[in-house]
Amino acid sequence: MSMSTTAEHVLVINAGSSSLKYQVVDESTGAATATGLVERVGQASGHLTHTTDDGEFDRDLEVPDHTAAMKAMSAAFEEHGPDLAAANLVAVGHRVVQGGARFGHSVLIDDEAERIIDELSDLAPLHNPPNLAGIRAARELFADLPHVAVFDTSFHLSMPERAATYALDREVADRYRVRRYGAHGTSHQYVAREASHFLGRDPAETNLIVLHLGNGASATAVANGRSVDTSMGLTPLEGLVMGTRTGDIDPAVVFHLSRQAGMSIDEIDNLMNRRSGMYGLTGMIDMRDITAAADQGDDAAVLALEIYCYRLRKYIGAYTAVLGRVDAIAFTAGIGENSAPVRAGVLTDLAHLGVRLDAAANEERSDRARRISTPDSPVAALVVPTNEEWEIAREAVAITAG
Repeated sequence: MSMSTTAEHVLVINAGSSSLKYQVVDESTGAATATGLVERVGQASGHLTHTTDDGEFDRDLEVPDHTAAMKAMSAAFEEHGPDLAAANLVAVGHRVVQGGARFGHSVLIDDEAERIIDELSDLAPLHNPPNLAGIRAARELFADLPHVAVFDTSFHLSMPERAATYALDREVADRYRVRRYGAHGTSHQYVAREASHFLGRDPAETNLIVLHLGNGASATAVANGRSVDTSMGLTPLEGLVMGTRTGDIDPAVVFHLSRQAGMSIDEIDNLMNRRSGMYGLTGMIDMRDITAAADQGDDAAVLALEIYCYRLRKYIGAYTAVLGRVDAIAFTAGIGENSAPVRAGVLTDLAHLGVRLDAAANEERSDRARRISTPDSPVAALVVPTNEEWEIAREAVAITAG
């Protein structure tokens, strides 16, 4: 398989607790010349899938840790291509979930950056440790390339203190770094810029509400290209109803379940993060299954969809008040890009907020950015496919260029 040697490519790494996702991305176009996934890292038997223009190759293998996963990835490139030595790789870009208040932008990774990412693990115990394991393995394997950390939280550090600060005792909040950090920032940043360009506007002069709706979901108010509020908080539990997470809930529910049900903190954590949301309401996680069940008259599914869309409408209303002027509402990620029923449930009857849905346009499917509001809608409604890997590649090139 051939690859332009003049284009700058970035190896984008997303290391999860039991997986390693990777892509080789052309920074100028966003095209992925290779993608791959190593699954079941640290388990008895792992699996690698490596995809290029020549096809998909997969095999079972042992991957006891992220170093082994990284070596398996490297072997897949050697066996199936493309040739990384000829790829004009200029950097390795790493997704890191939590940058805390330390990183308001992407950074070149050195030993000190590794130390801080490790220190911030208490804010994202499920994410930062595997992110860091991937960084360490990749720095060893690709020692001659610069490595860049791109943080999910960085885009949201532009929030004013009135939006980021909880009304919690200041001494306690400061000591334990309790504030709103948000998440999905890489996606929100990418979609905000792409939505502005779609509208023919300068991102620095555009106000948007971006709705990233996947298994995890978040809403962000973007004023003139900067995040000024977002629905996720200290952790990704706050905000919208999600696949398995409650979203906004009275914090006293924790006390109530502890006292009345005798549940431990770990049990309540598991309940709210893994057994609630749409799964808790319906027994299903996939929005396609839930909308199909609702169409068949399943009362639980009907109610769950109403709750899901209602919460989104509340945030649209709140962020309209925050922004004052809204140029567009942009839907993105798996559900946002593909679920016409959810988009309709959110936007129907929002004419009083300036949104007039074009029902026919909403039903159309495409992998390109598109408008789903009527031509006379004062506020545009858009579907904008996200591309976090391309955003990470762009950030990596920008940082290494100085």
